[in-house]
Amino acid sequence: MQFGMPTLIENKDLEETALICRELGLDFIELNMNLPQYQVECLSKTDEFLKIAEKYGIFYTIHLDENLNFCDFNRAVSKAYSDTVKRTIDIAKRLGVPVLNMHMNKGVYFTLPDKKIYLFDKYNTNYMADIKAFKELCSEAIGDGDIKISIENTDGYMEYEKTAIECLLQSEVFTLTWDIGHSHTVKNMDEPFILKHAERLMHFHLHDAAGKRNHLTLGSGEIDLNERLTIAQKYGCRCVIETKTVEALKESVQYMESGKGLHIRMRA
Repeated sequence: MQFGMPTLIENKDLEETALICRELGLDFIELNMNLPQYQVECLSKTDEFLKIAEKYGIFYTIHLDENLNFCDFNRAVSKAYSDTVKRTIDIAKRLGVPVLNMHMNKGVYFTLPDKKIYLFDKYNTNYMADIKAFKELCSEAIGDGDIKISIENTDGYMEYEKTAIECLLQSEVFTLTWDIGHSHTVKNMDEPFILKHAERLMHFHLHDAAGKRNHLTLGSGEIDLNERLTIAQKYGCRCVIETKTVEALKESVQYMESGKGLHIRMRA
C-alpha cells in the first residue's frame, strides 16, 4: 500500500512539504487546488514540480477545488470549472499523477418551513445533462491515460448525488474515494453506497474522528481503523493520512508504524 500526506497550511512551500513527506517515509503529496500556489496556472509549470518530486523521491496526487461546480446553472461558471478540470487532466498526464480527487457539489437549496429543496434535485434534468457532459469530457480528455478521477464522500450523499455518481461510474475513468472521518461524522450513512461499489474504490482519506470532530490523529478517536485499512488493502487503495497539522501527521505516521492494535502497518 502507498501512503501520502495532504497539503498542510503550515508549510511555506512545496519543497518544505516534500521534505516532510520524505522524512516521514511517505510516498506522495496530495496537492490541494484550493490554495493559490496550486492553481492550474501554477501546476502548469510542471518542470518545477517534477524536479522536486525527483529530488525527494515522491509523486503527486491532486485534490480538485472543493468548490468545483461543473453543473452550475450559470453557463460561464460551469464552463470555467469544466475547463479547469480539462487543463488539470493535461497537467496530470505530464506530472504522472494517477488520481484526481473531487467532491460532489450539492448546489444551492431553498429552505421552506418544513424542508430544504435542492435545486439540482428540483431541476434534475438539467443537472443530469451536465453530469453526463462532464463524464464525456473527462473520458475524452483522459483517453487511454492512466489517470482516475476519484469521488470523495463528505457530509452524506443525497439521493440525486448517488444517481449522478452511478452515472459517472459508468465511465472507467471515475472511481471512489472513501474519507473514513467524513463517513464517521455522518454516522456512516454513505457506507452502504460505497460498499455497493467497493470494486471502484481507489483512494482513501485516513484520519480519526470522534462524534462530530474530524481530521483527528490516527488512534485518538472512535473509528475502527483495522476494518477500514483492511478494505483499503483489499482493493489496492492509496491512502492519504489527512490530518490538518504537521504534528498530527507525524503522530499518525508513528501510530501506523508502531502497529498499536493494527493488523496492517505502514511499514513492517
